[in-house]
Order: sequence, then C-alpha cells, then structure tokens
Amino acid sequence: MERDLILTFNAGSSTIKIGLYEIACDTTHPIARGVIDFRDAPFEIRLTKDDRQLSWPLAEADDLTALLHQAFNWLAGQIDLDRLAVVGHRVVHGGGEFTGPVVVTDETLARIQALAVLAPLHQPHSIRLIRAMRALYPDVRQTASFDTAFHATNAPVVRRFAIPRALHDQGIRRYGFHGLSYRFIAGALRDTGLPPGARIVAAHLGSGASLCGMQDGISRDSSMGFSTIEGIPMATRSGALDPGVILHLMGPMGWDLARVETMLYRESGLLGVSGFEADTRELLESDRPEAAEAIELFCHRIAGEVARIASTLGGFDGLVFTAGIGEHQPRIRAMVAERLGWLGLTLDPAANEAGALRISRSDSRVKAFVIPTDEESIIAAEALSLI
Repeated sequence: MERDLILTFNAGSSTIKIGLYEIACDTTHPIARGVIDFRDAPFEIRLTKDDRQLSWPLAEADDLTALLHQAFNWLAGQIDLDRLAVVGHRVVHGGGEFTGPVVVTDETLARIQALAVLAPLHQPHSIRLIRAMRALYPDVRQTASFDTAFHATNAPVVRRFAIPRALHDQGIRRYGFHGLSYRFIAGALRDTGLPPGARIVAAHLGSGASLCGMQDGISRDSSMGFSTIEGIPMATRSGALDPGVILHLMGPMGWDLARVETMLYRESGLLGVSGFEADTRELLESDRPEAAEAIELFCHRIAGEVARIASTLGGFDGLVFTAGIGEHQPRIRAMVAERLGWLGLTLDPAANEAGALRISRSDSRVKAFVIPTDEESIIAAEALSLI
C-alpha cells in the first residue's frame, strides 16, 4: 500500500492540534484537521473531514501513549492510517543549533530534550508526543519543525543581550518564537499586493502572543527573546519585566524559583492584571475596571512593540493580525491601530468589523491585514521536504 499521508502534531499545554495531509507530487493537500482536547474530563478528539464535524470521548489515561492509542483507534475508522508516510511535530525551541526542520533520530531527540529547560510549558509535551508515536508506530518516520528557526536570520545585534560575552556564547541570547506561524504569513503576504521589500510587522495574538518584523519574507526582529515569556503581555504570561523584580522576589520577599516560574508563566499577563480572567473575549464583555485595564495594557504594549520593531526595519509599511485574537477580535485590532495612527495607519471600520483581508482605509499609508495562520501546513511542507 502506498504511504502517501502526512500527520502533523502541534502540541500545546492542554491540546494537540492535528493535521492530515495527502502527498500529491511535490506538495501536500489537507484532508482533515482536528484536536485532541484534554482540558476537561472526559477528554475528547474532534475531527473535521469532508465538511463533517466528528468527535469522540476519550477516557482519562495514565500516560500520553495510552491516550493516543484510544485516539488512533477511533481515527483508524475515519482514515486509513496504514498510509502514514511521516509524522511532523511542532517543537517550540530549537536553540542555536536547529535552524531548519530535522528528521527525528535518537541523537536529535536527545538534543531537543536538552533544550526543554528553555521552553518548560511546551517542549516537554512535544517530546512526550514524539516518544508516544514511536511506541505506537515505530516504523513511521518523524520530523521536527522549530518555532525558533524562522528567526535565525535576525542580525547579531538583534539577538544579543547586554550581558557578559561568555553567557551569550553559552546560548543566552534572543531566539524568537511562533516562527511556523510567521513563515506561513510571509508566504501569504505575496497575495496582498504589497510591493517587494515592504516592511511588515506581523502580530500573532493568541493565548501566547508575539510580534515579528519581516522584509522579503525574512525575519528581522521579534518581540520574544530567550524564552516564551518575553515581549507583550499574554493570557497568563507577564511579557517583558524588569529583572530587578525577580531579584526583589527572590531576595527580600524570599520566593523560591518554582514560585517565581509559576507567577511568570501562569499567574501574570491578562489574568494577573484583571485578577479574574485571561480570555480577551470575556474581558471585553466585562464592565469591571480591572478588565478594561488589562485590555488597555495589552493593546498599549502591542503598539509600542510595533514601533520598536519598525525601527529595526527602518520603516513600517504593513501590519498583519493573525492567530485567535488577531483573526477574530476587531475591537482589539482597532485599539492597537488607534495607537499607531501617528505612523500612518488608519483602519476602515466596516472592513475591520467584517474581518476582511485588508482592513486599512484606501488612503492609509500603512496597510493592515487579517490573515488566518496555518502552522500545520508549514509542518507538513517541512516534513515532506525531508522525505
């Protein structure tokens, strides 16, 4: 039987996004998308195939292999999994060594494992998923696509912190993340009519959020740096923070490392500012002043980061909104754009409300777009390129 299917996994902290692609000549064609959701019991797998929405409950399992075994038993009734040629994974952190996709071997998996300390919310999930797939389908090849790889083109001055050179040489530098999303956006920009060389800032706004400055499809700067905490505030992550705060918490206040880590990753951001909610949809609906303050801070920091990245690019010709918040929340887009009017951006309110491809006015010097991202298609394309 011909092995002509690519399965992609995009592992988050509480869900696994699935993509299934058919290999046709030298390209891939999506045939199904889904998610394994283990936020609330009973766990569930959902699949969209042939315009049909399918779902199946999963019993709680002791390990990921057992959970996936249930999911694949059900998937086998929907898709001929014997056709699997390769499984591609999103891996958040590639450090300084992975600047492109790789085939997963014992050696590369060990190197990915060593980088887990740099992305504690995400990397361990991807590693467990790779190991679980090895146990279930030992004869199927696996590949890894890295979120940091797209930003390897950033200039040395962009990547450097003002710390001792020895620490930089040990790998403490700015890496940038959400690279698979930005790689997709870079390709999609070709259909917007922007001229070659246009200086673009893309805003990937979801529960994790960042911005990327790009030109000619190449990353020049990113709001995220060494870790997935830095940059703008996120759902529960702090974004940029004076390191003196950490010194104060671990010194006079006596916090240990685990408590600081929990605060930075899980108790800050929109949740921390509002005191009750991390979801921007709920915050926008709330009449509590803390909710309004959280949204205002979020938009303020996004606009400020756009201006900073524009200085790296030497100008600002276009802004792209993408990911869950960027694609679906016109009020957030409007609040960000309002703060960028001085740079020449004016939105078309009707186009923005409708979520049109182009949401800036015809006379706006800076063009603004809403482009849905598709990380899974990039994972599939990179997996195909390796086999």
